[in-house]
Amino acid sequence: MLKRLAIYFRLVRLDKPIGTLLLLWPTLWALWIAAEGTPGAQVLWIFIIGTFLMRSAGCAINDWADRDFDKHVKRTTQRPVTAGLIAPWEALAVAAALALVAFALITPLNALTKSLAVVAVVIAGTYPFFKRFFAIPQAYLGIAFGFGIPMAFAAVTDHVPVLAWTLLAGNILWAIAYDTAYAMVDRDDDLKIGMHTSAITFGRFDVLAIMLCYAGFLAVMAWAGQSLALGWPYWLGWLCAVACALYHYTLIRTRERMACFAAFRHNNWLGAFLFAGVAGAYWLR
Repeated sequence: MLKRLAIYFRLVRLDKPIGTLLLLWPTLWALWIAAEGTPGAQVLWIFIIGTFLMRSAGCAINDWADRDFDKHVKRTTQRPVTAGLIAPWEALAVAAALALVAFALITPLNALTKSLAVVAVVIAGTYPFFKRFFAIPQAYLGIAFGFGIPMAFAAVTDHVPVLAWTLLAGNILWAIAYDTAYAMVDRDDDLKIGMHTSAITFGRFDVLAIMLCYAGFLAVMAWAGQSLALGWPYWLGWLCAVACALYHYTLIRTRERMACFAAFRHNNWLGAFLFAGVAGAYWLR
């Protein structure tokens, strides 16, 4: 039993929390902004736990969908489904169970939030298949990883303003930036198996595309800070995020695999600095 649980542990990436964090930071920005710095404890915990559950469910779905491809990619050959450690139906069962628990969590919330949650589940469930035909599936991933933004506004205000959709658009650019760096790690293997990724689509302009996406994302976040009249703590956090993006350039410009992977993982700090800026700005008010 313990051995089986350890395999499920790997299936939902509990040993690799970076994905959960990249999903969580935009949600927290939105919660703090929507609640003007004082999100309720119940809503906060619902979104934190729900983010963890949905990311885990997404990993299980992804491994089920990619089970015949992962065996051809060096980094993913030992994932539980493709390695034969669990049956494909088990991954589906785990994903369904986690999604159901996540949906049960939001029962105290309003109807708009529940409707958006259904859309979020559909997006998360269909993302793995976009890599079969969509030239930049990272853009779709950005929707999935940023959909906590409109949901947070809906939960707090029962309304999704233009600001929320603009922040979601910015998050799409951020996801393209960090996940292109991630895709650069697997580019050679993906070319062999015919998988579509932004790293392949951008080709020799991959580094330029990443930095332009960072620039667009940070411009959106600057616009948000200006529109909301956030104070100096926000701009300090924003400048730290800019520094992170510039540091990532020093890592990805060589296109060396492990350096690109390090740049991807370091985006946790970029998101954390922006959240610290948002939280600090509202705390001082």
